[in-house]
Amino acid sequence: MTGVLASHQIEALLQRRAIRTDTPPVEGQVQPASLDLRLGTVAYRVRASFLAGVGRSVADRVAEFEMHRVDLAQGAVLEKGCVYVVPLMEALSLPADIHAIANAKSSTGRLDLLTRVITDGGTEFDRIAQGYDGPLYAEICPRSFSVLVRPGMRLNQIRFRRGRSVLDDAELAALHDAQTLVAGGPAVISEGLGFSVDLSPGPGGLVGWRAKPHTGVIDLDRIGVYDPAEFWDPLHSDRRQLVLDPGAFYILVSREAVHIPPGYAAEMAPYLAMVGEFRVHYAGFFDPGFGHAAAGGAGARGVLEVRCHEAPFVLEHGQTVGRLVYERMSELPRQLYGAGIASNYQGQGLKLSKHFRSADAPDG
Repeated sequence: MTGVLASHQIEALLQRRAIRTDTPPVEGQVQPASLDLRLGTVAYRVRASFLAGVGRSVADRVAEFEMHRVDLAQGAVLEKGCVYVVPLMEALSLPADIHAIANAKSSTGRLDLLTRVITDGGTEFDRIAQGYDGPLYAEICPRSFSVLVRPGMRLNQIRFRRGRSVLDDAELAALHDAQTLVAGGPAVISEGLGFSVDLSPGPGGLVGWRAKPHTGVIDLDRIGVYDPAEFWDPLHSDRRQLVLDPGAFYILVSREAVHIPPGYAAEMAPYLAMVGEFRVHYAGFFDPGFGHAAAGGAGARGVLEVRCHEAPFVLEHGQTVGRLVYERMSELPRQLYGAGIASNYQGQGLKLSKHFRSADAPDG
């Protein structure tokens, strides 16, 4: 069947060596509709971001642009503002009818880590062609915080698809009527499900967080230990609007609560210039079951990772900032997001990454 492959189908690809790794997979690496990718043992500091290009290998391009290499074996700091290429532990020998798409994991995006997968012969980031046979690499550019990484850390995830089964607007409207895909606002359906930003003041008037420009290093293995005040400025507004500064990074939250039913997956559509000069959400996968277990399918709000580009931009409460594209699963996953897999962000409100002590505002 066409659609996104479920966890047990990904496990079958591992068994058939269509996904190759010399280091056995770890518990939790296979997610309901994706596979986490693990960092290898070395990072190459390169002069600039690049794509391999047709007929060229990533190793050739690294040799062309390498400045120095960093041994990750004992842990090493990737510096803010620098570009690194890290060979991943996983490689692919995809069947001719399966292609793949990668994206940053949620915690990666919430730290403003620009993290993309590149391949030999690749002409696009995060896109792996049908039948690709070769290694995988992560390009990592810390934008707001320097980070301490080690081999085996999982910053990216990859989905596998057989064909494509994206829901058109009529199918999406019918699914919403049957299973309520969005609560807290009207269902705006146009080439996907639109969502907007919530700038109504929460407890203490909090509407979001802005990354501080000069901070310490974040060790990605340390969970729930960092004081948000050392890395983030809280944002307050009683006017239900926010002026975004060029180059600044923000954590905000969607007004709507989103629901991904078990037989479907969703992806955040790419940045669209017509909604403003900013980018929303680096981590664009929503797994089957997101918002499904919370309050019997009442949905979970989407955290928005926002970076403003060329000019200051006024963001208003309720302004549409993106859309979710829904796609059918090839088969029903055996486990859902939030159901026994220690999902960090099920039922979330305004929430920083898992590395920080709780400073999230509850829904309401």
